[in-house]
Amino acid sequence: MYFKQRIGKLGEDLAYQYLQKNNYKIIEKNFTCRQGEIDIIARDNRKKELVLIEVKTRTNFKYGNPCEAVNKQKKKHIYYAGQYYIYKNGIKNISIRLDVIEIYIKNGTYHLNHIKNAFYEK
Repeated sequence: MYFKQRIGKLGEDLAYQYLQKNNYKIIEKNFTCRQGEIDIIARDNRKKELVLIEVKTRTNFKYGNPCEAVNKQKKKHIYYAGQYYIYKNGIKNISIRLDVIEIYIKNGTYHLNHIKNAFYEK
């Protein structure tokens, strides 16, 4: 496994742990379909919402903040993959939220930033 893939996997594992500690139920990891991929699909038990989560992990800021990597095209893929997931699983009558979890890893420590409703366009 390449360095970038290992960092991505580590970031996703840290995100899973964070979500579980914060009353989220992980429903699916790395959901993939023709429309795109969703890193984590979870249920926010406090707000009774289905949450589609993109995890972005970085070791430096050379290319900007991790959330900046979630561009318009990536948002579109996540949105359509989410629509397909909802259709495929017959999900109805639940609020849906799109979040980004940024993880910065440096010198064996990490900082996690959970951006709720990250795809909301004003």
